[in-house]
Amino acid sequence: MRLVSYATSEGPRAGVMRDGRVFAVAEAPAGGLGALLEAGGLASVEAGDEVPGAELLVPIERPGKILCIGLNYRAHADEAGRESAELPTYFAKFATSLRPDGATVELPRWSSKVDYEAEVAFVIGDRCKDVPAAQALDHIAGYTLLNDLSARDYQFKTPQWMPGKSFDGAAPCGPTLVTSDEAGPPDSIGIALDLNGERMQESSTADLIHSIPRLVEYLSMLMTLEPGDIVATGTPEGVGSLRDPKVWLKAGDEVVVSSPQLGELRTTLA
Repeated sequence: MRLVSYATSEGPRAGVMRDGRVFAVAEAPAGGLGALLEAGGLASVEAGDEVPGAELLVPIERPGKILCIGLNYRAHADEAGRESAELPTYFAKFATSLRPDGATVELPRWSSKVDYEAEVAFVIGDRCKDVPAAQALDHIAGYTLLNDLSARDYQFKTPQWMPGKSFDGAAPCGPTLVTSDEAGPPDSIGIALDLNGERMQESSTADLIHSIPRLVEYLSMLMTLEPGDIVATGTPEGVGSLRDPKVWLKAGDEVVVSSPQLGELRTTLA
């Protein structure tokens, strides 16, 4: 299934997308997909009435956590001149960074070096702790796309990266949550990024250093994972900051993150 959160006059609601059309989830609790996951998951989801002209929101509007993995593609670690890390490197973004498909993101006035990062993200389906890698997929509700926009000048002003990672709009996400049965094996999800129509990144999760099951195992050892938590798995090679000449985002740019399994996430910069 492809699931969405969409706007109504009474707040977000959960929907099912089929052939580009949105249908309300029958007997869903008030709220979007996050509320649906909190209420017990996706096992009994059924499509109800069609919602013509539905305005899509980010799949999970107010996640408890947005965890992002750094330097997790082998080719990206190579282009950065870094060895593969024994343990995953992670940092956080916040709900104020989220923006839906088609949004315009205002570049922060205090940075002149904002970069793009195409990422496959997964969403936790239930509360879990100390999950073995062999059981990790049982706790994933599905997959979506995320663009880890990064103000590189502020990312590296301090030893930890979050000052450059958490500005408003720094995490465009969506458009849908694709359940695991439709997304396919977690080690073969394609990911690409086009900037103004030019292909800048292209890879698949086959190149991950730390696999998706391994990430669930590691993160759930460190903390309790909860329904709706988002984990972005890292970006492939081709980021603007490591190109020659360097490529920084500017007002008017259009960035499209795409995946054969997960669709397209479009963002315009202003």
